[in-house]
Amino acid sequence: MNLPQPSPEALEQSGHLVAHLRRVIEGQGGWISFATYMAEALYTPGLGYYSGGARKFGPGGDFITAPELTPLFGQAIASQVQQIMDLSAPHIIEAGAGTGLLAADLLLELELRGSLPESYAILEVSGDLRERQFDTIASKVPHLASRVSWLEGLPEHFSGALVANEVLDVMPVHLIAWRPEGIFERGVALGDEGQFVWADRPVSGKVADAAAALDRPLPSEGEYVSELNLAGRAWIAEWAERLEKGAMLLVDYGYPRAEYYLDSRSTGTLLCYFRHHAHGDPFLWPGLNDITAFVDFTAAAEAGFAAGLDILGYTDQANLLFNCGVLACLARRAPEDSVDYIRAAKAVQRLTGPHEMGELFKVIAMGRGIEQPLIGFLRGDRLHAL
Repeated sequence: MNLPQPSPEALEQSGHLVAHLRRVIEGQGGWISFATYMAEALYTPGLGYYSGGARKFGPGGDFITAPELTPLFGQAIASQVQQIMDLSAPHIIEAGAGTGLLAADLLLELELRGSLPESYAILEVSGDLRERQFDTIASKVPHLASRVSWLEGLPEHFSGALVANEVLDVMPVHLIAWRPEGIFERGVALGDEGQFVWADRPVSGKVADAAAALDRPLPSEGEYVSELNLAGRAWIAEWAERLEKGAMLLVDYGYPRAEYYLDSRSTGTLLCYFRHHAHGDPFLWPGLNDITAFVDFTAAAEAGFAAGLDILGYTDQANLLFNCGVLACLARRAPEDSVDYIRAAKAVQRLTGPHEMGELFKVIAMGRGIEQPLIGFLRGDRLHAL
């Protein structure tokens, strides 16, 4: 791997997380699931990737999300959020709000439309990101900052629109290996020199039940490795218990199950990101890399349906944005021959292009008490693919 080198300060922080992870492994008898490793690497207070203070988003970080590319993403999404609020209640919760740019863009667009929510709450597990979100709101929409609050946990009850952009992909996943002799869970142990090494055990408990439910045949030779996002399923079920009326709008990269577990995808979808470089080694510099896995949207839909939600739509990001009027938002941006328009048009192309984010990213809507078709899914709905 030809990756840029972290600073000495960053490597020192990573070293502290490595020591913590070793203690966790030793404390659990010498083996932990990869889901436990991923959770600790991303979310250990003060040390994990999302809680250790490193810059994550934008050109100076490790990856760029849609709101970082252009405010047109939030301006278009506002159409769907507005409809959900009109059909339920004038409240928004955003889960995992990144730098706060999507919140600012949504609020500005909804203000322009005369449809401001009475409240905009952000659910964020990272104290560092909370600070960045607060600063973004204060600088970009200071006159609307009083409508924004931060939640310590999921609310007991909620009606309105829940938005989550690139949240499910960073929830800890279990790694499963199908072999001729059976199904195993891939975990993490310590090597002779204290290094992290892969170690497999026969699946058991809920992980075994979920793996068996996929009904994937054992290979005749070699192995097939993929992921199970049980945390994502539980998260959706928790929201379903609390959602009285309204809808969840979940945007992420992933596939329906029939594509997720294709024979050709035999090494899974797990990826790590460091300064815009993708690589496949989650043991490299823990705490300095993002660790993600693609989303099984069939599993997400099943979790919502089992918890009593209606599956209101499933499509790709391009169709959602076109249905929500992203081209109209672009047209009002600036004259077509201006530099600003050309730059914005390139961003829209990246958001919607079939070889860019348009096809790779999917959107699913789940809700309760929504009686009208959602505008974001009027054309190009792929519910049949789930």
